[in-house]
Amino acid sequence: MAEETMAIFKRGVPVFSIFQDENRQKIILLLCKNKELTVNQITDQLSLSRPAVSHHLKLMLDAKVISVTKVGKERYYQVSLNDTVQLLKDLTKSLEESISSK
Repeated sequence: MAEETMAIFKRGVPVFSIFQDENRQKIILLLCKNKELTVNQITDQLSLSRPAVSHHLKLMLDAKVISVTKVGKERYYQVSLNDTVQLLKDLTKSLEESISSK
């Protein structure tokens, strides 16, 4: 059981590191509030450069905590936490099973 829990922790490392950064937390909150935003719209609301916002968005896309939709020349980013929520459920279940098996 401990091996399974460790495997879930390892699977979650990219997601956990995304949520460690305060700027990415702010971007997630903006996307939750606004449903979807472009890089420029995010940049306008934060004290970050456009390249910095783009960098954070790429990391969040790679970790699958956001998704992107292209409409014409614009790219609209939105929160996509289904995989993250499932990961947290799996981790919680595994930890609870570890506790109850003692």
